[in-house]
Amino acid sequence: MQEQAGSGMRQMIKTVFAWFDAEAAAKATASNQTTELKIDWLRCFPFLLVHVSCLMVIWLGWSPAAVSVAALAFFVRMFAITGFYHRYFSHRSFKTSRFCQFFFAAIGSASAQRGPLWWASHHRNHHKYSDREDDLHSPIQHNFLWSHLGWFLSNKAYATDYSVIPDLAKFPELRFLNRFDSLMPALMAVGMYLLGDWMASAYPESGTSGWQMVLWGFCISTVVLFHATFSINSLGHVWGSRRFATKDQSRNNPWLAVITLGEGWHNNHHRFAVSARQGFYWWELDITYLVLKGLAFVGIVRDLNPVPRRILEEGKGNPPTTQPQG
Repeated sequence: MQEQAGSGMRQMIKTVFAWFDAEAAAKATASNQTTELKIDWLRCFPFLLVHVSCLMVIWLGWSPAAVSVAALAFFVRMFAITGFYHRYFSHRSFKTSRFCQFFFAAIGSASAQRGPLWWASHHRNHHKYSDREDDLHSPIQHNFLWSHLGWFLSNKAYATDYSVIPDLAKFPELRFLNRFDSLMPALMAVGMYLLGDWMASAYPESGTSGWQMVLWGFCISTVVLFHATFSINSLGHVWGSRRFATKDQSRNNPWLAVITLGEGWHNNHHRFAVSARQGFYWWELDITYLVLKGLAFVGIVRDLNPVPRRILEEGKGNPPTTQPQG
């Protein structure tokens, strides 16, 4: 009995340690193959807590300042996810300096969607196995809730597959962000508190406070960011039209494109994943690409991969359909 209690306590300590050191925890999780499909709710407690914390709006209320900061935090971090975690780290669709690579990786890490290497490794495997048995977040292979967030919480998805990201793993600063993936979210939450507290003192007419700014600038903004991003995994493979007969069930959806700054053109993306542009045609709004064009104009990024003319012509000749293809 005492041995079982001791074993349980050690497991709890390892789980809590996962909040601070993702790499050490991933090794411990990988050694326990019998539970790899299960969700370790204690390890996922911070993810659940940030959702529950949104209820504090009942007591803390809102202010134009707090809501504005939340909107800005959403936009900046969403761009870091779509432009860098996805189009740069996962697909290498453009080039940038090592400093900018780290800078945007740090902003992306503040989204609380794990580290850049973890994100890129899972996404590369998603394209390798899209909507087949080994695609961990396919709504075709799994139920909707699992494809939306269950996979993200599962032990099976916890480790980083370094075998598919050797080009990224050589950078120690990226490995640092990946290992201590709770660091940037924690710093952002503290920064939001300090910002709100300063505004309450310097500009009392703003009607905000330290905790209100944490609520809106971090908690609510992060939760909306979570589910907007996750919608591409779930809704992006079941809701929308298909222009290209890809081997999966990826879909184009203009509504998802709006909330994810262009990621909703998912069928386009699965047809030619290494393009920096996912809205292939002028009428397909792709805010991420427009921002990347702006960054390229000032020299922060360069060599944006275009969509080949042959693929553009192929798409023009295929009327969009909502029916399964391929």
